[in-house]
Order: sequence, then structure tokens, then C-alpha cells
Amino acid sequence: MTRSHFERDANFEIEFFEGVTDTASIRWVNDCECILTKLNPTSNQDKRPIQIKILSTTNNSYTFEYSLVGDSGNTQRGTIQKIK
Repeated sequence: MTRSHFERDANFEIEFFEGVTDTASIRWVNDCECILTKLNPTSNQDKRPIQIKILSTTNNSYTFEYSLVGDSGNTQRGTIQKIK
């Protein structure tokens, strides 16, 4: 299981993973779907935006699917838990 910590507001997400900090802009498609685009990509892979779709929610968590935009054949799932 991979774990990371991130902070998000309406426009940006800042992720902290294995000592690396990464920032992405957020464009909301609807209430349950957004596109993340890294602000400072370090590779061609990082330049590709990520599509996230929220599938279900609870009081302090949600389950989501994500994939690179245009690569829906390689969709992964994850769960996010609010810690604050």
C-alpha cells in the first residue's frame, strides 16, 4: 500500500511523498471529478494530467478511481482518509 499526505483547496493540491513535495493545479469537471496537472513536471510522464473520479464517500473518507487523461484502460483505485 502506498501512502502520501496532501493538502488541497479549490485550486491546488500539494502532495508530500517520500520526502518530495509536488504541486498540481486542480480543474473541477463536476462535483465528483477533477483533473490534476503538475505545475513543475520533471518528466514527460509528469506532464500528463491525471483524471480523478470520486466513487463513494463517508464522513471522513472517499474512494476514487484515477488514470492519466486519455488512458482509461489503466485505471487504478484508492481511498483517501481525512486526518484533520
